[in-house]
Amino acid sequence: MQLPQKHSATGTTIFTVMSALAQQHNAINLSQGFPDFAIDAKLGQLLEEAAQGGWNQYSPMPGLPMLRQAIAKDFERRYGVSIDADKEVTITPGATYAIYTAFTSILEPGDEVIVLEPAYDSYIPNIETNGARAIIVPLSSPGFSVDWNLVKDAISDKTKAIIINTPHNPTGAVWAKEDWDQLADLVRGTDIFILSDEVYEQLIFDGMPHYTVLQHEELRQRSFALYSFGKVFNNTGWKIGYCIAPPAFTDAFRRIHQFLCFSVNTPAQYAIGTYLSQPVLPDVGALMQQKRNYFLDLLKDTAFTIHQPAAGSYFQIAGYEQISDLPDTDFAKWLTQEYGVATIPVSAFYSNKKDDKLIRFCFAKKEETLKAAVDKLKALKPATVL
Repeated sequence: MQLPQKHSATGTTIFTVMSALAQQHNAINLSQGFPDFAIDAKLGQLLEEAAQGGWNQYSPMPGLPMLRQAIAKDFERRYGVSIDADKEVTITPGATYAIYTAFTSILEPGDEVIVLEPAYDSYIPNIETNGARAIIVPLSSPGFSVDWNLVKDAISDKTKAIIINTPHNPTGAVWAKEDWDQLADLVRGTDIFILSDEVYEQLIFDGMPHYTVLQHEELRQRSFALYSFGKVFNNTGWKIGYCIAPPAFTDAFRRIHQFLCFSVNTPAQYAIGTYLSQPVLPDVGALMQQKRNYFLDLLKDTAFTIHQPAAGSYFQIAGYEQISDLPDTDFAKWLTQEYGVATIPVSAFYSNKKDDKLIRFCFAKKEETLKAAVDKLKALKPATVL
C-alpha cells in the first residue's frame, strides 16, 4: 500500500528530537518553547471552576461567545482596534492549527506562498500539504530584518500569500510600522493574502510596541491574524489559539475549521475568557523581559556570542563559533549529551538547512533552571574546537 507524501519534510521535528534527547540524557531542556514555571494560580482556579460548573460539553463551532467578546474588548483596549466578535474571531486548538486552517482556506494546487526564513517549521509543510509551493526569501542577519527588494523579486502572478511572524521565532526580531508599510506598498493592487503569525505579541521588550497587522487598515482587509493564549499565559499545553480575520475570510476559515475539529476545549475557553475579562491583567511582557535580561547576564560568563538581544518572544539566538566548528545540529546534540543542556539548531528553521553556527535557547524558564543551565555552559571555553 502506497501512502502519499504530502510535503517535503521528513522524519520527526527537531523539537521532538531534542526534547527526547534531553530526557534521555537528563539534560536541562532549553530547546522546545514551553515554560517550566506555574501558571497564574487564578487561571488554574478558573479551569477547575469551569469543570465543576458544568462547562464540559461541546462549545459552539466558532468558540464560546464570552471568550470571543473578551478578545475583542482586549484588542480594543490594547491596540485601539474594533473587532466584531461574532464575525471576525474564531477559537482554535492552538495557533499552529490556525495557521494550517488559514492556508487551507485560501490555497489551491499551483499557488505560491512567500516565506521569510528562518521560519517556524510548520509553515512549509502546511503550504505543500495544500498543493502549493513555498518561495523562500532569506532574512538579513545578524538583525534578521527584511530585504524588501528580495520580497518584491519573489512576487509572481502565482503568489497567493505571504506569511510573516512578529515577534519572530526563532530570532526574537520585531517588525516596526515601517515594515508593514513596505509590505502594503508591495501587495497594493494585488490579490495577495497576508498570514500574520503574532503568537508572541505580548512578549515584547525594552519599551518597544507590538504593531499588529490589525492596526494597519489597508493590510487588515487582506489578512488572517493568528494568536496563541499558550504563549501569552504560559499554558502551552492547553492548546488554545484564535484567528481574527475579515468576515468573508472568517467564513472561509470556518468552512474548513468545522470539519477539522469543530469544537475546542470548553473548560479552557471558559477559564481564559473569564481571566481575560479581569480589569487588570499581569504584565506578561515584563515577566519575560526579566527572564531574558537574567539569562543574557548569565551568558556573559560563557564563550557564546550574542549578536543581538531578543526584542521579543521566548527565545535568544547565540553563536558558538568560539567553541566549535561542528555543524549546528551536531553541536546541539553534543551539547545535550556531553554538557547536559538542550537547545535547537537554527538550521532547523531553514528549508536548505543553512548553518550559521547559531543555536536557539528558550529562556521562558525559572531562574534556577536558567542558572543551572548556564553553570554547565561555563565549562565550554573559547577555542575548544571539536
